[in-house]
This record gives sequence, C-alpha cells and structure tokens, in this order.
Amino acid sequence: MASAVETGKKLAAYQAVNDYITPEHKVVGIGSGSTVVYAVERILQRPELKNIVYVPTSFQSKLLIIEGGLTLGSVDQFPEIDVTIDGADEVDEQLNAIKGGGACQFQEKVVAEAAKKFVIIADYRKKSTKLGIEWTKGVPIEVVPMAYKGVMKSLETKLSLKPQKSTLRMAVNKAGPVVTDNGNFVIDAHFGAIEDPTSLLKEIKLLTGVYEVGLFCNMAEIAYFGEADGTVSTLKK
Repeated sequence: MASAVETGKKLAAYQAVNDYITPEHKVVGIGSGSTVVYAVERILQRPELKNIVYVPTSFQSKLLIIEGGLTLGSVDQFPEIDVTIDGADEVDEQLNAIKGGGACQFQEKVVAEAAKKFVIIADYRKKSTKLGIEWTKGVPIEVVPMAYKGVMKSLETKLSLKPQKSTLRMAVNKAGPVVTDNGNFVIDAHFGAIEDPTSLLKEIKLLTGVYEVGLFCNMAEIAYFGEADGTVSTLKK
C-alpha cells in the first residue's frame, strides 16, 4: 500500500495539473523530483494535453517527457512558458522555497522564471513557518568547481547570516562530489531559520564562483500540499 507521503504527493500533483494545465496552453515547464513524476502521470491521463510542448528542468524530467511520448522543448526555443509545475524541499508561509535537493536548481530556476505562473507541488512535510526549520540539509548552492573552496570561505566570512554548517555535496555511488547537469559542484549551507530569504539569496548570489542558489523567493503563485489525511491544502499569494 502506498504511504501517506506518496499518496499526498500524487494528490497534490494531480490537483495542480487539473487546476493549472489546460489544452489552451502552448508551453509547460516540468520540474524535477519525485512529486513531478505524478504530475507527468496525470498529464498522460489527459489526451487533450498531448499537443503542448513540455520544457524540462533536468535530465530526469527530460526522460519523463520523452518516455511519456510528449513533445520536448527547451527554454532557449521557448523563452516564454505558460506555467511551470515543480516540487520543493521546503516552502514557507510567504511561498518562498528551498529547492535543489536533487541538484537541479539552476535549470529549475530558469524554467520557473520563464513561466507566467509558477506552481509548487509537495507533501505536507515540506510546509514550514520559516525556511531552514524543516529542511535541515541546507540551502543548495551551485558553484563553479575551481571556485568551491573560495565560496565556502566566503560563506563563513562575508554573509550577514552565517551558516551553521556548509559542506560540499558528495556523490553516493561515485567517488567524489556530485556534479550537476551543468558540470558544477553543490555546496549545502544550513543557516537554521532564515528570517529574510530574499536578502540572503542576494548576498550569496554576489559571491564570486556562485552559479545559482536554491532559494526561490517571490516566484510561486500557489503551492499544493498533499496532507497525511488524504486531502490537498493550498497556500496562495
């Protein structure tokens, strides 16, 4: 039997697709992660959505689109996207999010920013009053490999909010660090509760060697959460 978490992910994803993707749409962004698998599953159940071009945020979502027999597009072909649906590692009460647990934050942000509407789908464990409380693995920071040591030092010395811990993310079944789809490394920096994610994002982004930061601030229009009791709750701007 499916766990409450998996059921929650599926319900949230199905509801978001039902509410936000219509046959009138021309281009839709498809995010990364386990919840997005259910979004694509729901799209495939609706033949009227077959004529839309789908833009992936990662190799994983590209495969989901291809294997589902959907039309694959890229953000350079389609710089304007009708709606992007993506998961999140944590969402606060202002709809700011931490993303990049799967190391796809750069492409996720490009596709989210290209969209007229950005929709988050997640399970109830991802809801938080402030970022950094529930998701304690840290804010994912994608860095150019040659600069990672300098960035780690700058995180300790140049930010107004110091990280409690920052680590270079290591691969599981490969010797050495995780390498992103863009050929970069990922530093996970845990700050504890983040009072002002927008300011922190700006400060980290200015550090030389930083490619992208997994803080998504003032971007989402709505978040769907699959609850433990089988219902779906929403958080709207």
